[in-house]
Amino acid sequence: MTKLTQLTLTQAREGLALGEFTSVELTQAYLKAMEQARPLNAYVLETPEIALDMAKESDRRIASGDTGSLEGIPLGIKDMFCTEGVRTTACSKILDDFVPQYESSVTANLWRDGAVMLGKLNNDEFAMGSSNETSAFGPVLSPWRREGDDTYLVPGGSSGGSAAAVSAFLCAGATGTDTGGSIRQPAAFTGIVGIKPTYGRCSRWGIVAFASSLDQAGPFARTVNDAALLLRSMAGYDPKDSTSVNRPVPDYEEAVGASIKGKRIGIPREYRMDGMADEIDALWREGAKWLEDAGAEIVDISLPHTQYALPAYYIVAPAEASSNLARFDGVRYGARVPGRDVVEMYENTRAAGFGPEVRRRIMIGTYVLSAGYYDAYYLRAQKVRSLIKRDFDTVFAQGVDAVLTPATPSPAFGIGEKLKADPVEMYLNDVFTVTVNMAGLPGISVPAGLSADGLPLGLQLIGRPFGEETLFSLAEVIEEAAGRFPVEDLWWKG
Repeated sequence: MTKLTQLTLTQAREGLALGEFTSVELTQAYLKAMEQARPLNAYVLETPEIALDMAKESDRRIASGDTGSLEGIPLGIKDMFCTEGVRTTACSKILDDFVPQYESSVTANLWRDGAVMLGKLNNDEFAMGSSNETSAFGPVLSPWRREGDDTYLVPGGSSGGSAAAVSAFLCAGATGTDTGGSIRQPAAFTGIVGIKPTYGRCSRWGIVAFASSLDQAGPFARTVNDAALLLRSMAGYDPKDSTSVNRPVPDYEEAVGASIKGKRIGIPREYRMDGMADEIDALWREGAKWLEDAGAEIVDISLPHTQYALPAYYIVAPAEASSNLARFDGVRYGARVPGRDVVEMYENTRAAGFGPEVRRRIMIGTYVLSAGYYDAYYLRAQKVRSLIKRDFDTVFAQGVDAVLTPATPSPAFGIGEKLKADPVEMYLNDVFTVTVNMAGLPGISVPAGLSADGLPLGLQLIGRPFGEETLFSLAEVIEEAAGRFPVEDLWWKG
């Protein structure tokens, strides 16, 4: 039998239901894999006692026939999700010893459906980063390496720990958050599936806030069907979140394998940028052909304000971050560094608690919100955001069902390679993904091929608001055509 940790989530669910193994056995297999994979630094906190207790309860429920949709399935949780009684840090020194007394709504939904928590996963500090190198717990290493090259690579960010853990078989699935591409970019870098649902589809209650109008939770999985299963459990109306949308959650698994005949897929001409790597462009064309061969109609579309998306995003997101992070002042949460008076205590606490990237974004956000600059920067960026959303509304009104783009402008890069460069170069990793957050749309990244040096490349599908079912059916076509891309060299085991 295939090793338990290399089963897909769907296969593990079936094996548990048939009694081929128990949740405790499955959980123990993952705990052993996590122990062997500590060099990857994917987990910042392992919770083996909690995991085994939850697995025992799952086995009891399976035996009694009272099971949930994720009964007995071990998952990893990004450290942005508050977990009751379990340390939650957002991978920042300022929350180093914060233990929430409450559970995020998304993780509560997962436990309701029988899932098992293996531990908390590493991420960029406060989800600010595109490589998972800004975490206070150190960088995450990708399980992937270039052919013939031992250079450590980034897994992408900010949900790098989640992506690395799923790709390296350290959990059956994982949670992530996506503010500008933080699920889709790391999914593409590590050869797995990641979906950012429509804004409001998953509750943000209990998730440490980065930029509230952009943040959205979503799952990582090794297959499209697994992602559909996880999203169905994570999604749902939550009266505790005023931005949560009160509409039924479809059975996304039913959409996987549905016909895409007659679907109109838009190819935005503005995404074909100068200097785009030939292999990215070739993969994009091949993805369009796969969808066309399955019965979809490929149409050329225009999203004219795409060129302004990245600069507008890097005004809106830091502005909201500077407001959200004002609460971390040494009084209400986490760490406190004394000073001669309250002002100096604030200054000392924030200087010691926040890392360089977080401090940079707070400074940018404070500047663009300041008197005299608000109209010139923040207000103008919000107007650009409206135009970006209008672009998508226009193409959807013309009958386009989804938009196909590359997920990233390049394969994964080496640890430290871009930290030394201009920060803008790092921000360009999000060039294909930020428009989705600015417009509040769903987007899925699905692995579609390998680069010339053997690294995963992904394609992104962008859907209409609450069009996740269409995205799952289209993504499954790409998955069937391209195949899956599991890591074969488990080098970290030594």
